[in-house]
Order: sequence, then structure tokens, then C-alpha cells
Amino acid sequence: MAQLVDIRILQREYLLAISRALTAELDLHDVLRIILQSSVELVSGRAGLIALRDAKTETLRVAAVYGIPVNLVDHFAPLLRDLPNDLDSAEQEAELTRRLQKIGRDASMGLTQMVRLPMISGEQAVGVVYVFLAGSAYYLPQDVKMLLRSFAEQAAIAVRNARLYQQVNQEKQRLDAIIEQSADGVMILDQALRITVFNQALSRMTGRPSPSVIGHHHDEIFQWRPLKTAMDLQGALANGWPLPGAAHLYVEGDLLRPYQENDPTMEGNLISLGITYAPLMDSDGRMTDIIANVRDLTRYREEESLQKTFISVVSHELKTPVSIIKGYAGTLRRQDANWSPEIVEDSLSVIEEEADNLNDLIDSLLEVSRLQAGTFNLEMSDDVFLPEIATNVTRKFSSQAKNHRFILKFDEDFPLVVGDERRLTQVLNNLVSNALKYAPDGGSIVISGQVHPQHVTISVRDSGIGISDHQQHRIFQKFARLDNALSRKAEGTGLGLYLSKAIVEAHHGRIWFHNNPDGPGATFTFSLPRD
Repeated sequence: MAQLVDIRILQREYLLAISRALTAELDLHDVLRIILQSSVELVSGRAGLIALRDAKTETLRVAAVYGIPVNLVDHFAPLLRDLPNDLDSAEQEAELTRRLQKIGRDASMGLTQMVRLPMISGEQAVGVVYVFLAGSAYYLPQDVKMLLRSFAEQAAIAVRNARLYQQVNQEKQRLDAIIEQSADGVMILDQALRITVFNQALSRMTGRPSPSVIGHHHDEIFQWRPLKTAMDLQGALANGWPLPGAAHLYVEGDLLRPYQENDPTMEGNLISLGITYAPLMDSDGRMTDIIANVRDLTRYREEESLQKTFISVVSHELKTPVSIIKGYAGTLRRQDANWSPEIVEDSLSVIEEEADNLNDLIDSLLEVSRLQAGTFNLEMSDDVFLPEIATNVTRKFSSQAKNHRFILKFDEDFPLVVGDERRLTQVLNNLVSNALKYAPDGGSIVISGQVHPQHVTISVRDSGIGISDHQQHRIFQKFARLDNALSRKAEGTGLGLYLSKAIVEAHHGRIWFHNNPDGPGATFTFSLPRD
């Protein structure tokens, strides 16, 4: 009777210790060690080990040991290898005992018997518990066997819970990585509209690092200037959103990026955002979170603006030569006039000149179209002589620039380069044309060429109005024109520098500019490789 009471007391103590281990959020290894120690001590054993089955390789691997020196653990590997399939249960038990006794001799541990307890989770064997005994044959009472089996069941539960936790944790890490690396902005709000998730893409869009916004209210960060949809998130919530089965909420507007010391150009810069808010509801139909997908619409808005600018500019630029051509042609056709040969010749010259201007405009538009379609090609030759191109360009513009003086300054040993002569002529035409356009009062236009070890440079310097600091970042963009009174009077599509940059870069060169430090005007320079 006293022995039965002792066993029950031990049973209660061991089960209490195991329960505490399972609920204390310990590492799986610690839980298995406590279960193994309880199993060995319950039967006054010498040592024990727990091996878990690897789902990928279907092999057993040691997960916990008790009473076995670290340097002797490898000796127990024969117990983890599969037994021959033709053995019955009694023969398997005998074979395992034989292996154990050999291990005991090799390891000098005197082990003679063992208790082998499979760890079953559901219908799947997840591992095995070994308890090793020393000495003569030992009989285990039935209630001790039941208690040991309960220990093995607890170990199987611990393994299952640990693996479930690992799967959940891996899935969470995977979802976190997907959100963090998403190309679109992703934000999650709690019920109080506090930000709980703010991914990298959204940080880049708004100019706000994630740690600086987590925990802040949505409206502290998203202050629209202006709002372009009917209502924002707060307005929608005030009107009862989300209703059962309601669609997602879409909000669009402009957001002011904060000043950044490492990027001063961002101060006062507006970014256009489109946000789709999706409510996350619980089983009772209450909103627990809001998941927001954010798209940067700035480039779309810029393209939209460029499209409007394109229509306006091209309409104007097309209308001018067409009107002149039509006017002169109509004048020459008048039946009541007898025009002298000189007047006819001058009129035809004007018509031809305006037709050339019209053709140049169409060519520029086609070049832009080819650039966007990726079909921009060069016809390369290895004997392009840039001083000669510069001479031809100045000769062409001399008749149009009575108030300007052209100066050519090229190094004497200026070499031939590899390039597309027609395209490079187009670049110099654009640069000289701009120099004339933005220096209407005259002055010198200097075209110079310098030779360097790996490249050559061509510069076009004017004495015009220069380029204001706040407009310099957009000078090579499509349809970009200086915003001042002079540029509003000057004709042009704003495509010349855009195309020039594309041509130079297609030659593996680069193009840049600066305002002249020693006088009025600006200097545009492009480089081309000598090889």
C-alpha cells in the first residue's frame, strides 16, 4: 500500500513538473530534457535519450539526452537505425537489447536493459523515448508503464506544439517578408487607426522611415494637399464605412513629403498617392484592422501632365508653319496680283523653310516615339570629325543670327571619333539653337572642343539668361522649357535637350551643363569616348 502511495506521489510530482514545462514557453529541448529526466528517475534508470523523426529524411536524430556523456552519444546510433523488416516484435526487442548491451560494453556504462516508448502524435510517430537500466532483469509495474507512456505522450504533444509554432512563425516571417519587400506600399492600421505596419516601399514614397510612424495615428501622416476623391478615410468612417459586404475604400490625393537633410530637394515636394483601404472583419462582423495598399501615382500624373503639354505644344508648333505655308501659298495663288519673280522667289523660300521646320518637328516627335518604343538606333562610322560638324552648324545658323558672333576653339590634335554623324549634328544643332533662343540680345557663342586621354568633350557657351537653380533638375526632361517671360515668347517643343541626352548616352557619353561663373549665360558640354 505504501509503495502504491509513493508511486502516486511521484506521478503527481512528475506530471506537475512536465505540465509546468509545457506551459512555461520553454525551449523544446528543455521540455524534452525534463520529460526524459522524469522517466529515468521514475524507474531508477541509469540514462536515457529522446530521438525525433526527421520528416524529410525519415531518420531518427537525438534531441535530448540524460545521464550520457556528450562524447558517448554517438555510441547509441545503432539504436536509431531501422530494424530488419522480417523480425517480429519479440525478435525486434531482442535485437535492440543486443545492440544496447554492446553499446554498454563499448561505452563502459554497464547498460543491460531498456524501455522503448514510441512518441505518437495523432497517428504519426514523431520520435521515441529510450530509458536505459543497469543490472539484472527488472520488472516494471503496470502503473509505472502507464505513467511512462503518458510521459511519451506529453513529449509528443510538446514536439507537435513546437513544430506548429515553428510553422506559424515561419509563415509569419514569410508574410512579413512579402509585405516588406512588396513593390507597392503596404500599411496596416488597428481599430484606433494607429499604424502597426509600414513597409519599405511606403517609406520610400512618403519619405518617412517605418520606426518614425509606427504607433502614430493615420491622420498624422496622411494629410492631403489636396484630396482628389470625394472623401478620405475619416470621412468614410463617419459615414458608416465599412458596411456589411461593402467594397473597398479608394482615396487619392497629394501628400507633402517632409524635409530630409540627405535629400534637400525633397522639401515641399508633393507626391500623388492612391490608397485602397480593405477592412479586416472578425466572425461577429466587427472591424479589427484595416489593410491599406498604396500606389505612387506621381509619375502617372507627370505623364498625364506631359500629355496635356504635348498636345498644347505640338498643336502650337504645328499650327505656326502650316499657317505660314498656307498664307504664302494663298497669296501666290491670287488671280488679281501680278507678282514679280523676286517676290515669288522669296515666298517660295519662306514656304520651303517652314516646310523644313515642320519636317524637323515631325522628325523629333518620331525620335521620341522610337525612344519610348526601344527602337532608337545609331548608324555608326569611325570617321566622324566633330570640328567639321561644328563648322557646318555655325554656317547654317549664321544667316539667322545677325546679332551673334560664333567662335570655334578646338584643340589642334582633335581626333576622329566613332559615332553617328547625323545624330551628333542633331545634338550640336539643338545646343546652338537653344544658345541663340535664350540669348536674343546677341553676344558670343563659343563652341570648343578638348581632347582628353579617354574621351573628347564639346562645349557650347552662350551669354544668355542662364538656368535658375529650381529648374535645373528638369532641363533634360521631355517638353521641359524654362519658365520665364523669354521662354514663353520663344518657340520650341522642349524636346531638343531630351533627344540630345538620349543620343549622347547612346554613344556611351554623357551631357551636362552649368551657369557660367565668369559672366552671364550657361555652358552645355557633352563627352564622347575616343575608343
